[in-house]
Order: sequence, then structure tokens, then C-alpha cells
Amino acid sequence: MATCAEILRSEFPEIDGQVFDYVTGVLHSGSADFESVDDLVEAVGELLQEVSGDSKDDAGIRAVCQRMYNTLRLDEPPTQGNSQVLLDTPIQLSKITENYDCGTKLPGLLKREQSSTVNAKKLEKAEARLKAKQEKRSEKDTLKTSTPLVLEEASASQAGSRKESRLESSGKNKSYDVRIENFDVSFGDRVLLAGADVNLAWGRRYGLVGRNGLGKTTLLKMLATRSLRVPAHISLLHVEQEVAGDDTPALQSVLESDTVREDLLQRERELSAQIATGRAEGSEAAQLAEIYAKLEEIEADKAPARASVILAGLGFTPKMQQQPTREFSGGWRMRLALARALFARPDLLLLDEPTNMLDVRAILWLENYLQTWPSTILVVSHDRNFLNAIATDIIHLHSQRLDGYRGDFETFIKSKQERLLNQQREYEAQQQYRQHIQVFIDRFRYNANRASQVQSKLKMLEKLPELKPVDKELEVVMKFPDGFEKFSPPVLQLDEVDFYYDPKHVIFSRLSVSADLESRICVVGENGAGKSTMLKLLMGDLAPVRGIRHAHRNLKIGYFSQHHVEQLDLSVSAVELLARKFPGRPEEEYRHQLGRYGVSGELAVRPVASLSGGQKSRVAFAQMTMPCPNFYILDEPTNHLDMETIEALGRALNNFRGGVILVSHDERFIRLVCRELWVCEGGGVTRVEGGFDQYRALLQEQFRREGFL
Repeated sequence: MATCAEILRSEFPEIDGQVFDYVTGVLHSGSADFESVDDLVEAVGELLQEVSGDSKDDAGIRAVCQRMYNTLRLDEPPTQGNSQVLLDTPIQLSKITENYDCGTKLPGLLKREQSSTVNAKKLEKAEARLKAKQEKRSEKDTLKTSTPLVLEEASASQAGSRKESRLESSGKNKSYDVRIENFDVSFGDRVLLAGADVNLAWGRRYGLVGRNGLGKTTLLKMLATRSLRVPAHISLLHVEQEVAGDDTPALQSVLESDTVREDLLQRERELSAQIATGRAEGSEAAQLAEIYAKLEEIEADKAPARASVILAGLGFTPKMQQQPTREFSGGWRMRLALARALFARPDLLLLDEPTNMLDVRAILWLENYLQTWPSTILVVSHDRNFLNAIATDIIHLHSQRLDGYRGDFETFIKSKQERLLNQQREYEAQQQYRQHIQVFIDRFRYNANRASQVQSKLKMLEKLPELKPVDKELEVVMKFPDGFEKFSPPVLQLDEVDFYYDPKHVIFSRLSVSADLESRICVVGENGAGKSTMLKLLMGDLAPVRGIRHAHRNLKIGYFSQHHVEQLDLSVSAVELLARKFPGRPEEEYRHQLGRYGVSGELAVRPVASLSGGQKSRVAFAQMTMPCPNFYILDEPTNHLDMETIEALGRALNNFRGGVILVSHDERFIRLVCRELWVCEGGGVTRVEGGFDQYRALLQEQFRREGFL
């Protein structure tokens, strides 16, 4: 601080004592508030200009302020042993002098007896400006720490149709097709869809695809809440939330989802009770006969068997089907929600990433089951093979619009490429034609003999439809850092390992597996078979009951799981998230790391809560790879990622120089990355020599043998 005082004395030898003490007080108390030299100039520049008279111009005053600003930045914070005391607020001489006689000199302040030459109003103005700035900063810091996170909300609007409104109000609309035209969907200030149309024909199965964050899930929610106009007579179900946990057995919970059957059975019980107690009024027998006829019509007696088949297909054993729903984890309750929706058979079934909660066996069963679905399905899925198996149509969300294609996903890819190629050809041909006409116009614009021809050509240009070039989607690129030295096997192995939580229920017995830096291993198996437990044994998070885990001394494991995505701090941005996890690095490094996984620009500074599921997964990838591991263990890494990102992830893992073990249900991703397939079952791990084709064939045979198809 003495240096700043010396600067003031040397640059302004005639400085008034009151001004000197004011300026030094501001420098003491407000140094933390000066984010730039501009702030310092704003606080004291006007006073220093007046002190200097005509000796310094604006540039000179700024130069002095720059020197003092640099000095403040270099000053070390005072230690506890330092006797120097910082002022809490700027000195106000008018307050201090109230305690002194007029003739008393203030010690160390007024070195000259003449009155101050500074305009008192300007001093007060500068003081007020500094105080306002400090209050604003304090308010900003308070808001940052105390204001709860307010999430943006989705909204939808659509153009009205008098014809549809009349049909709806008259009750004559018997069609089960869903046609919604010219509608908009927004999420906060962001427009997701503008002037879009969607047509869902009865009995067809639609796959909704598009990049992460474009609004696929939001569109499903707008349909589910009927924010977009779906005819009232069309029943719909959106599998979004897990079933609530209570004492209801799983099988009964599924049966209760058929409200028509439940209402008929309830009425049948009430009428039977009235007849049995002698309270019948004469019409009960006829009502019972009518109810029995309706129950027979909907095959109510076959409902328990149908519900049991659905639950079994989704992985529920006979014992699990009798368990209360409160005993199941969140993942199993999501399966239960899916089972209820499949059993209820709504006119329009909305599914959002249904394969995320399923293992490979359950996905194969679901593919077979949905192929005979009688009504309409709209499903968001990143699983290419799943869409190829069940979709009759694809709806592509891009550029704030929806484009429809007939056929499965592979047909969609080919049709889209042809459409884009034709669109680009038409655009280029029109541009050449426009250029040819423009050359004629420019050549003869001022030729009187050709005036009528020029006018004709101008009209031709105006009438040409406005064609647009193809919007090329940026290629998704992911890269795992691998600047590490290779080392020789054994890298990671389990030798004759036993593990259990309860001795009565052994999970693994004499388990022996190994992996090295060349490994590309995929682990499959039913939920509960021990896949995640084996990963934790390999990482050392769980200790074997018997046997040995061996890991190379240079091994550095990077672990990804869906729980990591769920545990991200939603209240901060992705950049802040990395800064908290890995402090002390420049912001550019955090942004560069996030950019490797497609989280760049405005996405990197938005609250994580506002990101889509796929974008959150990318943030988790950026966080996992920051320490540069040489071996990755990935538990369901493709959940919520769009297809382009899954392909990019597969390429990145193939190019990675370290080892990889992953658990996945995505057939295409498994085929893209893995060279070995391990199946968890029966307390051990089996290597399937024939790869995924052999495993799929084994499951199909098991379905046929157990009667699940």
C-alpha cells in the first residue's frame, strides 16, 4: 500500500490531504472489487483529474491508475502477524471532525492548514458510486449462493382447425390416427420445433430420432400432457416415471393398470355381495350377466397369465412377481412401469429410451413382443438394432422440424442420404440457372432495345422458389487421451475369487478373469447376475472373500456408470464442475476438455440441470477422462447418447491405446467395439467364442423353450 501512496505523492505533489486519505482508503478497502483498471479509474479518476488541474490529460490519469492497479495486484494478502490494518470503509472526514474542536489539527491527515480545494459534491459522488458498486457485487455473490436453481419449462402451441374442433365437439371423430399440424415447441427461450407437422397412423410403430438436446423427450411430454391436441377418445400412456413402492405385489400392480377390467371386477364384487346379503332389488342378476359378458369379451380370465408372461419377459422371476413393489430398486420399478403400459394396451404408447433399463435378454424379448403390437407406438431410442427390429416408420427431428420416412432405421439412413443428395443437386442447378439469368440482366440492363427482355428475366428470378442448401450436421468427434507408456501383462486379473454379501447367496465362486491393455471386452448377462459387482471387484472397490485381485502398479482406471451422470451437481455449469473437481487450471483447459465430447460454446456455461440426458453423459465423460487413465471400465456408457455420439464413442474406444471392459445392452455398439464377450451367469463368467451372434441365438432358443414368445 505504501507504494500506491508514493505514486500519489510523486504524481500529485500538491494533492490535498483529504483527497489523499480518501484515495488511499478506497485503495485499501476496495482492492478486491477492482476487476480491471477501468474500475479503478471510475472510482478515483475524476478526483485525480481535478487535483492535477491542467497538468495531466485523461491518458495521463489512466496511466497513473494503471500503475496503482498493477501494484495492488502484486500486493500479497496481509498475514495474521501483520500490524497493518485495512480500512473497512472509505474515510469520511466530515464524520471524524465532529469529535474535534475547530482549532485542533487532525494528526497525520491535514499537513497543510489551508481548506480543501476539492469540490465536496464530486467527492460525495465518487463515494456513492463506489458504495453502489460494492453493494451490487455483494448482491450478486449472495444471489449466486442462495438463489435456488430455476429450471426452464417446455411449452407448445399449434394452429387451430375449425373442422377438427367441430368433429371433436360433435363426438363424430372415430379415427385413431393422430394428426397435429403447424405446431411449435419451445424450452424456455429456445425454439425446438417451429411450424412442424406430425402424422401418426393407427397401428404403425414410429421411431423418433435426432441429435441430443433437440427436443425428442420434450415432444413426447407435450403429447403425453395433451399440450399438443390429441383427440380425447384416444387413450395414451407415457412410460416416464417408475412405479411407486408399496405393499402391492408386482403381478397385481400390472393387473391394476387395466382400469376397464378392474372396474368390471369391482362392480361384479359389489353386486354379488348385495345378492348374497339379501339386499338385491331385482335388477342385479341382469347387471351381473351383462358384466360377465363384458369380462368374457375382454378375456379377463386370461389377464393374469398375460401379465405374468410380460413380467417374465422383462426379467421378473415367479418369486419376484409376488414381491411387494416397495422391495424393488428404481431400475426394476421402471421395468414394472413398462410392464403396466404393455399390459394396458393404450391406443398410443409413448416410450422414451425403453432399452436403457433393460439387459440384452429383456431387449430381445421386447423386440419380439412389440412386433405384434396392435395399436400405435412412438418411441425415442438410440438403439439402432432395436429400431430396425420394431419400427415401421422413422421420424427425424432436425433443424426445428420433423421429417417422416417409411421403413426401419437402415431404410431411413439410405432414404435420407438420397433426399439430401437430391436437395443439394436441385439447389446447385438452380444457383447455376440464377447465375445464367443474372449475367444476361447485368449485360443488357441499360440497353433500351432489350429492356422488355431484362424485365422478363427479372420476373423469372422473382418467381423461382427459394431452395436452400443442405444443412450439414457437424460430425461428432470424441477422443480419449492416451499419452501414457505401455506396460506388459498381467495388467488386471481376478484369480479364483469368491464373493458374496450373504454366505447363503454366493454371487461368484472361483471366478478367474484377466485383461490387458489390448483388451476390448463386453460383459453381458441378466440384471442381478453380478455384472456391476464384477466390475467393482476388478476396480478394487470390493474385496474378494477368497482369492486374489492383481493390478499392475502403473494401472490407472477410469470408471463410468450411470450413477456418475445422476450424481453431477446440477446447479453449476459444466466448466464450473470441472474447475471444482480439478482446481487450479485455466478455464480454457476445462473448455477444451469439454469440447472433446461435444460440450462447447453456450452448452459449457449453462447449468447442468438444463442439459439433455445425452449432454449430461458427455459431461461425465469429460470429467472421467480428465486425469488421463490408461484403462477404462464402463457400465452402460451408451445410455441417453444419440446414435451419432455412440458411433463416435465406439471409434474413440477403438483408437484408444489402453484397455477397455464394458457392460452394454446396445448390440451395434458391442459389435463395433468388443473382441471378447463374457456372459455373467450361475455364479461365474463364461466366454462366448461365437460372439454376439451365438449369444443372441442362445437367448432366442431359451425364449421358445420357456414359452415367452
